Amino acid sequence: MPTSSQVLAKFAAELKLSDIPLAVLDRAKACIIDTVAVATFGSQFPWSGIVADYARRYGSGGACTVMGSVDRVHAPYAALANASFAHAFEQDSTHEPNVGAHPGTTILPAVLALCEETGASGETALAAFVAGCEVLFRIARTSHRSQTPPEVMGFHALGLTGPYGVAAAGARVLGLNAEQITHALGIAGSLSSGILAFTKAKQGGMVKRLHLGRAAESGILAARLASEGYTGPETVLEGKFGFLEAYCKGSDTAQLTEGLREDWETLRICMKRYACHMTAQTPVQSIRDLMAEHKFQGSDVASISVEGVEKIVTHNGSKEPGDVAQGQYSVPFCVALALFRDPDDPRSFDESALNDPAIRAVCRNVDLRARPKGDKRSEKATDVTVRLKDGREFSRHGDSFKGMLIDPLTRADLQRKFMLLTAHRGEAIAVKHFAMLDTIETQPRFFLA
Repeated sequence: MPTSSQVLAKFAAELKLSDIPLAVLDRAKACIIDTVAVATFGSQFPWSGIVADYARRYGSGGACTVMGSVDRVHAPYAALANASFAHAFEQDSTHEPNVGAHPGTTILPAVLALCEETGASGETALAAFVAGCEVLFRIARTSHRSQTPPEVMGFHALGLTGPYGVAAAGARVLGLNAEQITHALGIAGSLSSGILAFTKAKQGGMVKRLHLGRAAESGILAARLASEGYTGPETVLEGKFGFLEAYCKGSDTAQLTEGLREDWETLRICMKRYACHMTAQTPVQSIRDLMAEHKFQGSDVASISVEGVEKIVTHNGSKEPGDVAQGQYSVPFCVALALFRDPDDPRSFDESALNDPAIRAVCRNVDLRARPKGDKRSEKATDVTVRLKDGREFSRHGDSFKGMLIDPLTRADLQRKFMLLTAHRGEAIAVKHFAMLDTIETQPRFFLA
């Protein structure tokens, strides 16, 4: 019997654009458009500049885009930089329900870099992106739904699963066969990395951005080595000392290949509305809805309570974030910020917000509660209660936000977000890039000029 990585490799090697349903292609294209916008915006931050400088220092002379600039570097460094940019400000796409994977951030930078390096077409890029998503999400969901998931053990799941999806997508761009892709996945298994120490520290949240960059870079390394005959274990996923044994406990290995070619995980890609962690999206939207309905301001608020999945308490509960990255990861900080600033504008999440006494005061008065065990509601569902200084109290239950599958971004929404996030490059460039990405499957070459 073939192993799971052999089954996934065969799928990635054989997948053609004509095999992919139109709805899946549309979702993939939306994710690609969203990722380019988010990465271009994310390139402006100091922590992104540090990574960009590193990429230029060691990768100069290549043909691959560093988003947000005119720089060109070699493919692994472009992938490292662009994936770090895409995760630079907590706006990148994810999966619904959460499985610990960010598809656009990890896969697209590598696909773009390898297409620019090899001259591959937009059709190849789109098929490779979908192949990478399908591989990534199946590995991610299997580990995430295990009895002891990676993040409970202190690993950052995005950095663990990312190299597999990128290796599959990158290998597809390079035209590798199923056996070679199996080796690429086997190599990727030794390149997983990322721990959650930053969530419990007073500083150092910057490193979270790097986990996605390393995943993209590592996937290219795996695919390229495999293309030259380097080998990796075919039992890398479910075998002894494989991924599922090393990084989580009690996994249902059947999920690794379940629904392949029939149940398209790419359709479950979710776009973020706000520049903050996924667990904060619904409560932030609820806060803004309550403000609009009841006409109160941040200065009127005495305290807030948020009830949701246990993770908001165990991982996203910091009331004293030490930097912007930790603030974006903190539900108390994000809901407090939403009282005083427009969270739809990613520029609201800056150092001045972090040091704003009013935001800080409310942040300390946000009570987080894990909902009762056995509650079967969506993991995005939260119950928010706002108590005002005059004694009034307002509550809202929210189980979705703009960008989820039940309330997706329209093409107009997507274009508006794209133009907003890429405005600093100039309108002409933004219009050109959007038009090219919107028709990616017709492009003879996939590149950003």
